[in-house]
Amino acid sequence: MTTKDRASEVEPAAVTLLRDGFGRVREGIERLLEEAEPRMLRFRASSHTNSMAWLLWHLTRIQDDHFTYLARALDEGSAPEQCWISRGWVSRFNLPYAQLDTGFGHSSDQVADFGMYDGEYLLGYHRDVHEQTIGILATLRESDLSAVIDRRWNPPVTAGVRLISVLNETASHLGQAEFLKGIYADQSD
Repeated sequence: MTTKDRASEVEPAAVTLLRDGFGRVREGIERLLEEAEPRMLRFRASSHTNSMAWLLWHLTRIQDDHFTYLARALDEGSAPEQCWISRGWVSRFNLPYAQLDTGFGHSSDQVADFGMYDGEYLLGYHRDVHEQTIGILATLRESDLSAVIDRRWNPPVTAGVRLISVLNETASHLGQAEFLKGIYADQSD
């Protein structure tokens, strides 16, 4: 079945909920970045914690990486490239990490080396990833959700489990960034 055929089917209820969930993460990032300035984006509650900018970059990298992996696992012929590469964000951010690094497992020193505190870039990258996310979700059928996409885990990971995992991770990191905003505001008064 082609991507076009998939898109003409009725959207599974789970996909409707996922679309709503990822939309809420996007809205939360937009609200957060409306008031953000570089000092707030750079702020770390301690030398062993993440900055708001790093958290927003990381959650977007995870979403970008995992959704393109999922699309490739389900339909190798029509899988998109990560927005990080295809839309030139890797060059614009110019980070001191490997090209496809998502931030998973970064040390405190690596977080400190982040160096990108432009809210417009963070928001632009997330909007591109969100647009691609919605496009991938639109192609999913009910049967795709139970398809095994990653056998490196025990039990093997299905598309549905991976989608919930990504939504959980992005929402959790958004909450951490919002918490940092409050700490920053208290220390700035």
